[in-house]
Amino acid sequence: MALRVLHQDSTLTISYDYQHEWLYANWTGDQSLESVQTGCLRLLDHLRFERCTKVLNDNTEVTSMWSDASEWVGATWFPLLAEAGLEYFAWVYSPNVYSRLSADLSMQQQPTTRPIVLAFDSQELATNWLQLM
Repeated sequence: MALRVLHQDSTLTISYDYQHEWLYANWTGDQSLESVQTGCLRLLDHLRFERCTKVLNDNTEVTSMWSDASEWVGATWFPLLAEAGLEYFAWVYSPNVYSRLSADLSMQQQPTTRPIVLAFDSQELATNWLQLM
């Protein structure tokens, strides 16, 4: 991947993938309501600036439950992403069952069909789907 790092901190690295023309968000470690909201809003800013229509959201390295942020992600953040032009959001699950549950709760809260959000068990499957879109 030809990536340019746009932001990096202890819980999130956001990069622009030039080969695929999408944002790559790599979440790491324990997540909290604050880290999720801060990271999501930062990702939204980069999405607007880069004018991306696709995001590869990688939770492979997330190690905790963050369900206190799930409703906000689904009900508030996804509509903001749609307004900013996002069409496709590929979510790579964490192997942590509680993080996976938090992701599922977020997707259940989404009030509209935009953006199209699908979850995957591997980055390879998520990448393949995004490339088809």
